[in-house]
Amino acid sequence: MRRRGIGALAVLALMAGCTTGSDPDTPEPSPSPSVDFQPGADGAGDPYFPKYGNGGYDVAGYDLALRYDPKTGKLAGTASITATATQDLSRFNLDLAHLKATEVTVDGTAATSTAEGNELVITPGSGIVSGRTFTALVRYEGTPSLLENKALGNGGWIRTPDGALALGQPESASTWFPVNDHPSDKATLKLAMTVPDGVEVLSNGVPGERPSKDGWTTWNWSESSPMASYLATVVIGQYRITTSEHNGLPMVIAIPESLPANGPSAKSLARTGEITDYLATQFGPYPFTSNGGVVVDEDKIQYALETQSRPVYGQTFFTNGENLGVVAHELAHQWFGDSVALDRWQDIWLNEGFATYAEWLWSEHSGDASADELFKTSYNTFNWAEIPGDPKPARIFGSAVYQRGGMTVHALRETIGDEAFFKLVKSWTADHRDGNVTTDEFIEAAEAASKKDLTTFFQNWLYGTEKPPVP
Repeated sequence: MRRRGIGALAVLALMAGCTTGSDPDTPEPSPSPSVDFQPGADGAGDPYFPKYGNGGYDVAGYDLALRYDPKTGKLAGTASITATATQDLSRFNLDLAHLKATEVTVDGTAATSTAEGNELVITPGSGIVSGRTFTALVRYEGTPSLLENKALGNGGWIRTPDGALALGQPESASTWFPVNDHPSDKATLKLAMTVPDGVEVLSNGVPGERPSKDGWTTWNWSESSPMASYLATVVIGQYRITTSEHNGLPMVIAIPESLPANGPSAKSLARTGEITDYLATQFGPYPFTSNGGVVVDEDKIQYALETQSRPVYGQTFFTNGENLGVVAHELAHQWFGDSVALDRWQDIWLNEGFATYAEWLWSEHSGDASADELFKTSYNTFNWAEIPGDPKPARIFGSAVYQRGGMTVHALRETIGDEAFFKLVKSWTADHRDGNVTTDEFIEAAEAASKKDLTTFFQNWLYGTEKPPVP
């Protein structure tokens, strides 16, 4: 993510083909009389945000069949959630904000559900033993709206004059579908969004067929790589969509009809393939099966976000002309933050530090200021009392995470040398592709790649409150 100023109505029938339970040829664990079923936790236990997400299960995929009417602002449909129990579950929670579940089943059998704030508490007809795969199907409806957060900024569903969009970090997904809303539980996403004919829908992943019937069109999108929930997006409205192929992958670029067809935002996003190709030389192969970007012309979006495979950019970044730095930043997140995701929010510098450094690398590659020059400018003006390694919840989008995070990456490069640094970066993105990581794991990998004890280095750069020495 880069924020402006940092630099940085019928409900659809249940979808055919939704699975219930696991493969019938695969034996399922069965309960014994002594099984002690317990409720799953109502939070994932993140040190910064203990109530984000939930415990007791691991989601494999979300399959959504939704219908949205821009005239009324109403959303309705079904969510099929395939998951595996990680404990003996008597009940479990999903995050669902401002929307009402009207019917819930677990493996095709009716389940009890209650709403407790922004939590949907589901009690199946019988307990789910640890290790068992199950499918929860939730039929729901309502008028989606934002999650309010005074410290971090509001996130989630925004109704617009011609449609809507769902975007935000660290929370967003629960405003439009039931979800385990924490990045530690990555899952695939399929979306079938039905809207009136003539309205466009953008989302993550590979575009599919667009059947129309009775004045409504269903847009299909599919993200096959596991994705942190805050990276899921849907953008609905009037857009010029350009679909092409780049390196054998679909490249989907969308610019609002309210903006010039050949304006600075369109020109900037047209460079997406070129910038991706350069970053691949630095970070390793591009990790997803589609690419592109979406610009939104909405005053509430004063940031850009690395929504997986297709970043979303607030128009604010292009008011003064083309801006390739922000494109490089969000595309770098496809490696750092999306493919290789956080296990806990405290370690967000791993996302933003590398994305900031990608801006510096692109600047140097383009013949502008070098990475070293940009490092020195930041180094000479930074407030070192702000630390990136443990920024505290209210500062996860602060300058320490971005600028000091970027400086840490450059200082590491200078400390261990280019050969070890780029070997580290490429092995890190390869070894942890589609996974979750921590700072401690990165430090261990850096020491292995460099064959150096980097304890003092990381202590100074990530946690120290005095200016660290330049390598």
